[in-house]
Amino acid sequence: MSTGSVSDVQLVIITGMSGAGKTVAIQSFEDLGFFCVDNLPPTLLPKFLELMKESGGKMDKVALVMDLRGREFFEHLFIALDDLAETSWIAPQILYLDADNATLVRRYKETRRTHPLAPSGLPLEGIKQERDLLEELKGRAQIIYNTGEMKPKELRGKIITEFSAEHQSTFTINIMSFGFKHGIPIDADLVFDVRFLPNPFYIETMRPKTGLDEEVSSYVLKWNETNKFIEKTTDLLSFMLPHYKREGKSQLVVAIGCTGGQHRSVALAEYFSNYFVKDYPTKVFHRDVKKRKEKNA
Repeated sequence: MSTGSVSDVQLVIITGMSGAGKTVAIQSFEDLGFFCVDNLPPTLLPKFLELMKESGGKMDKVALVMDLRGREFFEHLFIALDDLAETSWIAPQILYLDADNATLVRRYKETRRTHPLAPSGLPLEGIKQERDLLEELKGRAQIIYNTGEMKPKELRGKIITEFSAEHQSTFTINIMSFGFKHGIPIDADLVFDVRFLPNPFYIETMRPKTGLDEEVSSYVLKWNETNKFIEKTTDLLSFMLPHYKREGKSQLVVAIGCTGGQHRSVALAEYFSNYFVKDYPTKVFHRDVKKRKEKNA
């Protein structure tokens, strides 16, 4: 069963204020080829994710509307979102639609609808209650559109621009090896120091080689402490990467440093690059691997 990588699967949860344009939004996602479900109760989200996972890639673009029409289940949405944060195969985005109170009241009057939280009262009463209930959810959203000044056509165009395949930003991991004696990379987001690992530099036959050579790589990777470091670092990055992607980061620079940037850091940068390339576009760069040759030239 293939679930695709985290970069292949799109799940957009559409929510926000009633009257802010969720109907236009879900229709726009349908036009983009998304599998769409309107008013999915949050309690059914885990089952729906199972269907996505078992679809063999047939449901790799999904948009779900979740709002206060299912308010009896709404408290379960936060539980479902926390569970989603633990998954490694999907990075959902929350699209929150908002508008000012005056605009929402006007829209309710134009459509002659009642607010779901004030079916027999004034629309403004329901709007204020809804805004309070959705405050925490709005804080979790990655994308917020204020539709107060938007026409339906403008909202549709904004969604198509944001979510069409040709405009989707790609989350890339750049893994860099470096030597501490040459300075820490200024563009690194995460830095791992592997100078505590056994150093091939002190073995005469390996000294002129680098972590790109099989002999050096095998030496670095054979130690128990190296394997323990790999296990813990892989677990940490596997947890963090979906969160970075979910927050809209386009790239992450992971720097791995040893003393000279020739042996240990190079071997481990290659290892992690090969490990994470199955889930993310990954590039590897060895900043200081040629420094010694250039010095001796």
